[in-house]
Amino acid sequence: MNVDPHEVSPDPIDRTRFPVDPWALVETEPSADDLGRTETLFAVGNGYLGLRANPEEGRQSFAHGTFINGFHETWPIHHAEEAFGFAKVGQTIVNVPDAKTMKIYIDDEPLLLAVADLHYYRRELDFRAGELRRDVIWRTPSGKRVSIRSRRMVSFTERHLVIMTLEITMLEGDAPIVVSSQVLNRQDGIDEYAQKARVDEVFDPRKASRFAGRVLEPRGDWHSERRMILGYQTANSGMTLAVGVDHSIETDNDAEELISTEPDVGKKVYRVQARQGRPIVINKAVAYHSSRGVAVRELFDRCRRTLDRVRQNGLESYRVAQRQWLDTWWDGCDIEIAGQPALQQAIRWNLFQLAQASARADQLGIAAKGVTGSGYEGHYFWDTEAYVVPFLIHTHPALARNALRFRVTMLPKARERARELAQQGALFPWRTINGDEASAYYAAGTAQYHINADIAFALMKYYMVTGDTSFMFREGVQVMVETARLWADLGFWREDAAGDRSFHIHGVTGPDEYTTVVNNNLFTNVMARANLWNAAQVLRDMSEHDREAYERVRTRLSVTDDEIAEWQACGDAMVIPYDEVLRVHPQDEHFLERELWDLENTPPENRPLLLHYHPLVIYRFQVLKQADVVLALFLQGDQFDSEVTRRDFEYYDPITTGDSTLSALVQAIVAAEVGYQEMAMWYFRTGLFVDLADLHNNTSDGVHIASAAGVWNAIIHGFGGMRDTGGHLTFDPRLPREWPSMDFRVRTHGTLLNVRLERDHMEFRVLDGQGASVGVRGREMWIGAGEPVTEPLDGQGPELTSLEGHHPVVGDLRADGTVITANVPEALMSDDADVGG
Repeated sequence: MNVDPHEVSPDPIDRTRFPVDPWALVETEPSADDLGRTETLFAVGNGYLGLRANPEEGRQSFAHGTFINGFHETWPIHHAEEAFGFAKVGQTIVNVPDAKTMKIYIDDEPLLLAVADLHYYRRELDFRAGELRRDVIWRTPSGKRVSIRSRRMVSFTERHLVIMTLEITMLEGDAPIVVSSQVLNRQDGIDEYAQKARVDEVFDPRKASRFAGRVLEPRGDWHSERRMILGYQTANSGMTLAVGVDHSIETDNDAEELISTEPDVGKKVYRVQARQGRPIVINKAVAYHSSRGVAVRELFDRCRRTLDRVRQNGLESYRVAQRQWLDTWWDGCDIEIAGQPALQQAIRWNLFQLAQASARADQLGIAAKGVTGSGYEGHYFWDTEAYVVPFLIHTHPALARNALRFRVTMLPKARERARELAQQGALFPWRTINGDEASAYYAAGTAQYHINADIAFALMKYYMVTGDTSFMFREGVQVMVETARLWADLGFWREDAAGDRSFHIHGVTGPDEYTTVVNNNLFTNVMARANLWNAAQVLRDMSEHDREAYERVRTRLSVTDDEIAEWQACGDAMVIPYDEVLRVHPQDEHFLERELWDLENTPPENRPLLLHYHPLVIYRFQVLKQADVVLALFLQGDQFDSEVTRRDFEYYDPITTGDSTLSALVQAIVAAEVGYQEMAMWYFRTGLFVDLADLHNNTSDGVHIASAAGVWNAIIHGFGGMRDTGGHLTFDPRLPREWPSMDFRVRTHGTLLNVRLERDHMEFRVLDGQGASVGVRGREMWIGAGEPVTEPLDGQGPELTSLEGHHPVVGDLRADGTVITANVPEALMSDDADVGG
């Protein structure tokens, strides 16, 4: 079940085990009770390559995992009843060969944390060093004390590189020590004991599919005295992979080395006669290279080149470069909250996850779980553009450009998909890895056409905030044109008796997956309207500022003046549902006709609803998996006045389950804006700790990357009150009462600003660049390089009493005169019912 936001404490983490540290996640005691959670929380990655925090010794583990972004296997989707246009090919991220394992034996006894007599234990994920470290003092069964330290790093500067170091020192007594460092093909079910891995059969549609047959077909194995390389090709998708490993040892003890490779296993074994006080240091450098189909022998050569550079430069140079890269990362996005050490740690953990998900994605997508787990099968969704890319735009725009260019490369397949669904333009897949639609359930998947508008939204935001006309005029415009074409073709015109025309979009699903295939979904229509308007605006900008690029686009995409005018007209006449009786925006044309789901009286054990009720049951009610109208209020806030925003929030909040992790932080933003400041903090804490405290009971599947980005959005847009309409920054802050102050960085038009918010003033200071124009509650000012600029504040906005209890409209009348009721669906059977038939 999910946790009610009201019940999330200010610090829901066990601090006796996970002490507060502003720059690290620290664990002081291992536990087998939450292995899946901690394997995710302490994972390391760089956006291309990710390693779950499985122990070096291999056991115990919930789910071993090493993932390469976009490296996937395909499989046929079998529909019980086929129909034209259904998704045909599923895609699932592959668990690539695992190089983390370094088994340790002392006096022939293995180190196993679950049963080890540990005198000291500390594991930490360092946000500034970008490294996972573990320090253990173990009393062996024979009574000897030994210190075991390990370090693990996935490089931000060398995309394909992993560095590991294991240091063992006998503290009391001498002993024979064996370290067996391995590479294992775990995807095909083999663990370090050559046994099949345990399979968890619990039903949850959010988890990755299991493969029935072999996935990684061996294509070569090779070794020399200090290097081994294994190569594979996926059985169906044809992708290729090589993993190369170099080892070295530093010790004054006598040592023997053995090395071997087989198709699914590589081993480097050190046998050491260890003396007390004489350390053993084993370094392991690993290179992963992958391709859509390049021959494995070519990938072998790439691994050799990567490892040769490491051998030449030394491991320490990469650790220094890692810290320097992260210094730049934090310079661009750090947030400091005064007097809130637990929140400070949690905020930085979330921001660090965004680095690990995006830094070296390098024009691949940013998956829902990054590279920390197999949840959602490693797919890319619309929330990248709605949550993650806006964060990158304002902090590290080069990474935002990379993420957006990935969508440009998917455009040919998006055009094919549109034609398959009898539409003009392009239709991006709701979930995918390779560009093909992979959602087998069209109602809550393919029908989410709004992904087109979400991608266009992110492109336009990038263009307006950065001023990067080169990217927009050369590549981004292609997506703007083709997405606008789809809306103009998908929608249709209606004319009333007075001759007034309106533009409608039918048969779509919005972000809320508990309401599907509807007419005039508000979120879709509002976002599509912006898409149409913005496509027309970009072409007008090109016509004015880069005539050559404009003519090139007109020729290559066959764009006409009439077509551009049609987009503008479609946007101008777009239907935006509004109910005059309840004075709110219906989520869709018929949403208010349904009865309300009584969430207040729904048993906690029946949450989330998707795991306890058939979709048809859920679809009959007014109940939301996640914010839909409220998300539109945020993303297109300039299209709604403050009173309407407040009424919409008040209507939808009581029927929003929060069963999606995408919801809480958007609710926090809008709650803060309209004045429900206590509620804003409830929702903020829920989103902030969703993984750290495992509030949705699925952290084991990987980090919720969009939620991590939502943390930044909630702080900057919610509490900082920042909006960037048209690329211009304005602020109307809502500093929480328990926060004395906060500092954050934001980038606009090439200038990096530090913004300090206190209860009675805001201070702006240029950290890099020439300066920027900003507005604070209607007053415009220029922030130039040099002295900071301070703007006084009269309070922190309205403060309303939090919403509690049943939905406020229960018992009221609809426009048709019927009474609005709320209930919980349940199956009732009398004791004497005839069930014999």
